[in-house]
Amino acid sequence: MTPPPTTDEPPFVPPVAPPVAPPLQVDDSGRWFRRTLAVMAGVGLAVMLWQLQQLLLVLFASALVGLMFSDFAALLQRRLHLPFALAITAAVLIPLIALVVIFGLFGTMMVEQFVILSEQFPEALARVEAWVRATPVGNDVISHLNDFAPRMEQVVGFAQATLANIGSALTGLAVVLVSALYLAAQPRLYVDGLIAMLPQPRRAPAMELVQAVRQSLTAWLKGQAIGMAFVAVGTSIGLWLVGLPSPLAIGLVAGLCEFVPYLGVILVAVPTVILGFGQGGDTGLFTIIALVVVQQLQGNLVMPIAQKTFGDLPPVLTIFSLIAAGTLMGPLGVILAVPLAVVGMALLKVRLARLGRHSPLTGG
Repeated sequence: MTPPPTTDEPPFVPPVAPPVAPPLQVDDSGRWFRRTLAVMAGVGLAVMLWQLQQLLLVLFASALVGLMFSDFAALLQRRLHLPFALAITAAVLIPLIALVVIFGLFGTMMVEQFVILSEQFPEALARVEAWVRATPVGNDVISHLNDFAPRMEQVVGFAQATLANIGSALTGLAVVLVSALYLAAQPRLYVDGLIAMLPQPRRAPAMELVQAVRQSLTAWLKGQAIGMAFVAVGTSIGLWLVGLPSPLAIGLVAGLCEFVPYLGVILVAVPTVILGFGQGGDTGLFTIIALVVVQQLQGNLVMPIAQKTFGDLPPVLTIFSLIAAGTLMGPLGVILAVPLAVVGMALLKVRLARLGRHSPLTGG
């Protein structure tokens, strides 16, 4: 037999796997510590914002009024081709001049009407009470209501608190107007300053949110202005036809109260109906008819046209936003409840649009 050929190659040795190091024990204490600090910072920020809610509401009111001035200035720029400085000056001065002219022409008459209203309302209330007491059921109801009537010291305390609140409201109104003027004069300064504080990837989405909120608030303000003007004029004409005293003063208050939907109607309707029945049963019934006709025309004719053009909130959302704001934030929250809900709806729409763009069902 022939022996196998010999070679100089070393014999084959199978590779040996390197030793496996034991898994490192990761210390999670630092990560949990950072998470705990973040949660605590978030809770502290939420508590601070809650304590400053009235200041934030005043800031929001200033931004809302500033948006009115800014939109009016933009309209003047488009129609009259004015520079921005002149347009914003005119946007502030024109409403002030209009108010001075209106109160100059009708101020004396409106003051007289408010005086007449204050003088005749107690007498009208007494007549209504006597008319209700004429029936056994009405007499029983009035007797039960008297058990809940406030004592004199409670009335005095309420009057003092009301006067103090009026003073605070006037001070807050001055702060809102001055702040709104600054915001309307340099809107880009404040908006760009806030957006510049964000990281670069988040600036474009933040600007998209700002634009969406601005468009929604502008549309709501236009529709609300139409509704308020119609209620003011319609109520004045209707009560003048009925023969109720001080129709212009009541119409002006009704138009202003329309800024707070539903609640404003109740605040105006109750004393107006009492005043109407104080003039007589027929006058009271015609007063109710006049108020109902104005509200029906405003709700079923004027506002649907405005909503079709500018957009509006669903009625159920409006009602629950008023209840929630009144419970959580008080009277100022009630006044600003609807525009706050408009902001929330705008943010929600932008969020849903982004989810739709990035959804796998849409190919995003």
